[in-house]
Amino acid sequence: MTSDTIAVTPETESNVGPKDFVRVKIEEDNASGKYGNKVCTRFPPEPNGYLHIGHAKSICLNFGVAKEYGGKCNLRFDDTNPVKEDVEYVESIKNDVRWLGFQWEGHELYASDYFGELYEFAETLIQNGKAFVDSQTAEEIHQTRGTLTEPGKNSPYRDRSVAENLDLFRRMKAKEFPDGALVLRAKIDMASPNVMMRDPVIYRIRHAHHHRTGDAWCIYPMYDFAHCLSDSIESISHSLCTLEFENNRELYNWLLEAVGVPKPRPEQTEFARLNVTHMVLSKRKLIQLVSEGHVKGWDDPRMPTLSGLRRRGYPPEAIREFCNRVGVARAAGTIVEYNLLEFCVRECLNAISLRVMVVLDPVKVVIENYPEGEIEWFDMPFFPKEGGGAPEGYAGPESRKVPFSRELYIEREDFMEDAPKKFFRLTPGKEVRLRYAYYVTCTDVIKNAANDIVEIRCTYDPATKGGDSPDGRKVKGTLHWVSAPHAVPVEVRLYEHLFGATEADIPKGGTFLDGLSSDSLLVTTAMAEPAVATMKTGDRVQFERLGYYRTDEDSVPGKPVFNRTTTLKDTWSKMSKKEG
Repeated sequence: MTSDTIAVTPETESNVGPKDFVRVKIEEDNASGKYGNKVCTRFPPEPNGYLHIGHAKSICLNFGVAKEYGGKCNLRFDDTNPVKEDVEYVESIKNDVRWLGFQWEGHELYASDYFGELYEFAETLIQNGKAFVDSQTAEEIHQTRGTLTEPGKNSPYRDRSVAENLDLFRRMKAKEFPDGALVLRAKIDMASPNVMMRDPVIYRIRHAHHHRTGDAWCIYPMYDFAHCLSDSIESISHSLCTLEFENNRELYNWLLEAVGVPKPRPEQTEFARLNVTHMVLSKRKLIQLVSEGHVKGWDDPRMPTLSGLRRRGYPPEAIREFCNRVGVARAAGTIVEYNLLEFCVRECLNAISLRVMVVLDPVKVVIENYPEGEIEWFDMPFFPKEGGGAPEGYAGPESRKVPFSRELYIEREDFMEDAPKKFFRLTPGKEVRLRYAYYVTCTDVIKNAANDIVEIRCTYDPATKGGDSPDGRKVKGTLHWVSAPHAVPVEVRLYEHLFGATEADIPKGGTFLDGLSSDSLLVTTAMAEPAVATMKTGDRVQFERLGYYRTDEDSVPGKPVFNRTTTLKDTWSKMSKKEG
């Protein structure tokens, strides 16, 4: 583990330590009365893709500090590029923000709400001699931009008169020119050490249908131009964004000054973006995964999108807690271990998940001395006492009836013919406990012609009904099981990391796709107790001894499909020690 990786231990505590620098700054501004003790933030997604867990950090921060300091947070879509934007993305973003547990004041906002005002701001820049229409191609502009060590070159059109610039810009708006023929650039300094300040493009022509304004406009502001001015229009006090926009801050401030926004103006503050091991959080790469069919859509449970994590079964409380534990830092380059996220998920699910018994890889057990045709029904709790019982507010049944019969299924890995000394599960001549039922002892093994085990023969002790021995003898192994005649076949999707390799593992010349794991999804048919057949879409359960699962949207009545959310870790071993 490298020094810039955040690990997790069970002792990790939430809400500890000093306030982060963002909250310190807000408190300093409030103390000085800079914004009249008013805090207004915004979450400004571009509607050109689905939100991922990196966005969750920004959502929690922006909505979180607004709530903490009695302010408000706007949800504003920076919809300035109609070529890449879609109503589908708008709706998914709204759903994700609500699902995560936040609500914006009033209706959502859009940069397109301000297209008229933004256009007037652009004309103000032209009239003040701070913007010009450039006839160069995009390639010519790029070639004359300079490098980090060499200044750029002025456009040959930089000294056009105010009248000519206004005329051309108005004709751009009037749809006289094709895409790419002209752009509007801010007139700043082509020798600036900050490349962002070298006469950046602030308007371009796009003859494309906009999802909100239709065909009313054919010129659209660039993100950097629209972003700061939209903040100003909405009276945003603290514009919080990730570190990749640090160099944009100078342009942010220049534009507010150049169009005459009065003080106090919105102030941009950058924080480190979230990076998680085994996750790709580049929107461009996520779009590629979806468009090329490497995953089954934006909500594929292997995706780091909020819709994917939701479908996999991650609770929103766990994601909020994860973001809280990660915290807010200035420094870039920190990579958070995925197990911190899983720790938060397990911690949350352990308290709210119903327990059921499901066998993923079944092998049959026949109890030779159990009466043929007899069935017993054991009352088993959905929330075992050793786990704390039912959660507060739970209104459903606290137990269910589970059938027991002569023929059962257990996990194939729970039996070993030639077992090592510390194998505490079923093996010839050894006694184990069947969860809530009886003690059984293996007496024989039946194999097929290929020497595969097809059946395990056992005897049971009737005196151990309920899983306890009246004579006080102890067993170290406790197994889950399902009655074979009553078993319900269910589809189970076992998810692993979508990316098994890190970028460092990818050969030179390769792409991020070379890190895709071929084992990220295994679909199997499991055998479940009858109660499982009644599970509805969205139900979260713990398959005892196996992990946490959620019923998928592909489920139909009586035939649930389960997505594995995460494995159990060590909770069952601790429970077995208590029972033993």
